[in-house]
This record gives sequence, structure tokens and C-alpha cells, in this order.
Amino acid sequence: MKIFFVEPAICLSAFAMTLTAPLTTQYVYRRIWEETSNYSFVSDSNSSECGKNTSSPIFAFQEEVQKKVSLFNLQMDISGLIPGLVSTFILLSHSDHRGRKFPLILSSAGALATSVWLCVLSYFAFPVQLLIASTFIGALCGNSTTFLGACFAYVVDQCVEQKQRTIRIAIIDFILGLVTGLTGLSSGYFIRELGFVWSFFIISMAFAVNLIYILFFLGDSLKESSSPNVAISCSEGFKNLFYRTYMLFKNASGKRRYFLCLLLFTMITYFFVTIGISPIFILYELDSPLCWNEVFIGYGSALGSITFFSSFLGIWLFSYCMEDIHMAFIGIFTTMAGMVMTAFARTTLMMFLVRLPFLFTIVPLSVLRSMISKVVRSTEQGTLFACIAFLETLGGVTAVSTFNGIYSATVAWYPGFTFLLSAVLLLIPAISLCIVKCTSWNEGSYVLLTQEEPSEDTSDS
Repeated sequence: MKIFFVEPAICLSAFAMTLTAPLTTQYVYRRIWEETSNYSFVSDSNSSECGKNTSSPIFAFQEEVQKKVSLFNLQMDISGLIPGLVSTFILLSHSDHRGRKFPLILSSAGALATSVWLCVLSYFAFPVQLLIASTFIGALCGNSTTFLGACFAYVVDQCVEQKQRTIRIAIIDFILGLVTGLTGLSSGYFIRELGFVWSFFIISMAFAVNLIYILFFLGDSLKESSSPNVAISCSEGFKNLFYRTYMLFKNASGKRRYFLCLLLFTMITYFFVTIGISPIFILYELDSPLCWNEVFIGYGSALGSITFFSSFLGIWLFSYCMEDIHMAFIGIFTTMAGMVMTAFARTTLMMFLVRLPFLFTIVPLSVLRSMISKVVRSTEQGTLFACIAFLETLGGVTAVSTFNGIYSATVAWYPGFTFLLSAVLLLIPAISLCIVKCTSWNEGSYVLLTQEEPSEDTSDS
């Protein structure tokens, strides 16, 4: 008997992915520190290896390590860009006709292989540059964007009524927030009590259990296409995938196509800023004058993850008194305020308090996903989420690479510059959303229009 709940897989994957990010960053930071200085990184319960006196030699050395770590992260992200884009697009587009389980299985297998490699690398203390290989391998099988894109499509398949989509997508974000918050809270203790090797081993076990659940217990929300299986060449298969994406826009009426493109642009530009700035928080917290250790970084990650829960509550409450588009505006402007506050945070208390304006950061992403999914037909959801995941992969890697490069170039003279820049960049999705509002966006009318348009089978072309 199969289970049609993808939520357990999301929980396990969120736990493992959330634990991987800070562990990998801090592992790289310590390894580069030790390789640069030829002495071991020491961390006690109250402070990190950090210099607060700008005239001290340790301060200049610390700035050099910050630059090296930032540039190394840039190299890792670029190494996974092309394979991640190709695998994400192919796997999610293909899921419209072959089911959602295959991209879930392959991306989970890739994540498992990557985590096992991290465990081996940290145990044998292989050169840290070999981490780039793990990024490349994981991207070949599909990354976290592939996994979450398939999960969103899986949930949308099960929504009979259009109004359910915003809430169901928000529930996924809430689950992600709950798990990432608890994991972030404990990540520092994982490093302190277990060390990197055992922590990476636990991550591998979580991915293994997740893969077993998907393989043997999870049912598929879509049945495979009933059309006869005809052997086609690899090039013909690629052509069909791109053709379905082309038809997603071509089949739409003029105004619906306009809204589809504008909403995709709004979502990706917002995603670009929020994802790009995320890894900078840890580097900013490790730097002076904050000089956080692994436990404080865990506390900060946990507080940052509360935004998933608060965003879910915000969507649930605001949906009774305002339209989706107004909720997105609230999320964008409060996130802008949080970026500005972070740029001027100089104490631990202030750095904790800046999490308050980020309470609704996830609201625009959940709401915009729902708005976009209402603009296309049910038979095009997989292709739509393939486009979103493709753009998120491209935008995410480009964003992280860009922001790491900017932070590396500006950390010496003003570490908070990157956060001020992000606040300015958030004006772009805000203006784009204003255009959507001013051109008479009406959610209900476009849902009806989608249902009334003739459904064309484009898969046989």
C-alpha cells in the first residue's frame, strides 16, 4: 500500500540540507584558517577565533581568511551551475508525463552521494578543494531546487480547488521552516559535541532513510502517460522537453502570457536577492565585531528559520482580509527593512533583533508560486515548476556567486555594504509587482480563463 504524503520526505530532506549548509561553511572556514596560518583553529564555549582589534595582526589575517572562504564558495557554486540547470529542467519537465517520483529519487540519491563524500573527505582530511567535486556530482543528479520543485508539483497535483494552492504551498514552507529552525538551533552543538565527521555521517543517514521512503512507500501523484512507449533518440527527447516549455507560453492568451512572464520575473528577482544574501549572514557573523562561534551561529540560523512559521501564519491570517498580491508587498518591504538593519548591526543583541523584520520573507515566494500556478493549466504544472526550478537554479547560483564576490571585495572597508545593496535590489521585484497590480490583475478571472482555454496536447509533437 502506497502513501500519498510527500511531507515526510520534505522533513527528512530539509533536516539534512539545513544541517549541511552551516557545517560545510564552517568546515571550509576552519580548514582554510588552518592551512593559511599553520595552526589549529580553537573554539571555546564563549567566543570564536576572531580578532576585534583592527590594529591587531589577527584582524588582518581574519580578513584574508574571509576573502578566501568567500572565493572558495564562489568556485563551488559555479561548478554546479551547468549540470544543475540541465538536470533540473529535464527531470521536472519529464515529470508531467512520467510522474513526480523520478526527480525525487534521483535528487535524493545525488544528495546522499554528496553527503557520503563530505563524510569521507572530513574523516581523511583530504584537500578541501575536493569539495568542488561533491557539488558537481550532486548537481548532475539534481539539486535541492529539483527536489523542492518536484514536491511543489506533487502537492499541486493533489489540489482539487484553486483556493487550496496558496495554503498548501504555505504549509510546505511552514514544514520547511519548522524543521530548518530546529536543525539550525542544534547545528552548533552537532559540531561541538560530535565533530564534523559524525555530523556528516548523520546527514548521510537522513538522506538514506529519505531515499528508502520515496522508493518503497511514497505513491506517485501522477500516473505515467498511457501513450505507447516509442523509442526516440536522445536529441528528440531534448527537443520534446524544450517544445513543451515553448508551448507553455505559446498556448497562453496574450494577457495571460504577459502576467505569466511578469510574475516569473518578480519571483526570480526576489529569489535572487534573498538566496544570494543567505550565505553571507554566516560570514558576517564570523567576522568582527560580532565574532560568533558555532553555537551562536546555530541560534541565529534557528531564529532566521522562524520566518517560515511566521510567513505561514501571515498567509493564513492575511488571506481572510487581503489579496495574494498585497501579502507579497508586505513580505518585500519588511525584508528590505531587515537588510538595512543588518548592515548596521554591530552587537550580538542587534544581530538577533534584525530577524524581526524578516518574519514575512517567505510570504512573497509562497504567494507568487500560487499566483503563477493559477495562470497555467493542470496538465502544465510540471513544465511550469521545471521553468521555476530552472530559473531558481540559474538565479541561485548566479546570486550566491555574485554576492560572495561582492562581499569578498567590500569586506575590508565595509562588511555591511552587501546588505545595503540587497535592500536596493529589492526595489526591482517591488516595482514589477506594482506593474502587475496596476494592470488590473484579478486572480479569479485568470483562473477561469485558464479553465476555459482549449487544452492542447503538446507532448506528441
